Amino acid sequence: MSDWLGISGRVAVVTGGGGGIGRAICQTLAEAGARVAVLDLDAEGAAETVRLVKENGGEAMAVSADITSEASVTTARDAIEAAFGPAQILVNNAALVRNGALKDLSLADWNAVITVNLTGFFVCSQVFGRRMMEQGGGSIVHVSSVAGVVPQPTSGAYSVSKAGVMMLSKNIAMEWGPSGIRSNVVSPAMVMTPMSAVIYRDPAVKERREKSVPMRRIGQPQDIADAICFLASDRATYISGQEITCDGGWGTTLLATVPRPGFDQPAN
Repeated sequence: MSDWLGISGRVAVVTGGGGGIGRAICQTLAEAGARVAVLDLDAEGAAETVRLVKENGGEAMAVSADITSEASVTTARDAIEAAFGPAQILVNNAALVRNGALKDLSLADWNAVITVNLTGFFVCSQVFGRRMMEQGGGSIVHVSSVAGVVPQPTSGAYSVSKAGVMMLSKNIAMEWGPSGIRSNVVSPAMVMTPMSAVIYRDPAVKERREKSVPMRRIGQPQDIADAICFLASDRATYISGQEITCDGGWGTTLLATVPRPGFDQPAN
């Protein structure tokens, strides 16, 4: 698998790699042979990800960084290069959610979400992307959300920030393509993570959510990690400026929610 993907020996940086989807991304890239730098403000979570990677025979290092600070990300980049060498893969995954209806949302909460979810992606892309240009290219994969296409109510600036990520990726693909850099997006829908586990404590809620997905299950972090690993790999060398939606087919169900007398079919 490592040889087929062409990732073996490459340096991969994953922001927000200390848990949930980020941890699965780190483990999957490491299993494919990458040397993984786990960027996270959560030092304990990053250290646990590194432990799990190494336990499975992979290479990884934990790096503390504030992705909203150019100075902090630059320091992290230098530390990674000193230990592993220049990064050929960057996965922008770190994210923040501050719930609230727009009419009541504070400017501080709006700015916090936009700064982490969008500006942070730009900062990391720029800091690591410049080095990729010097090295002849690389792959950047951004984790967005279906909420970037379909507005998610009472989630503050979250949907706006994720929509911005999609356009940021397209701009990077267009401007940096001549320098050998590809930029793509993976957009999850419902994913079972430690952060979202509280939603599924009620079996009735879990069942209702599962029934809304054509594949009849909630996504797992591994589902997202696999798509990201593909986009980062040599199997996707002519894919750039694109988005892969990982939702189990949920996005196809909109018209199924609208009554159509004479066409309605019983649910499976």
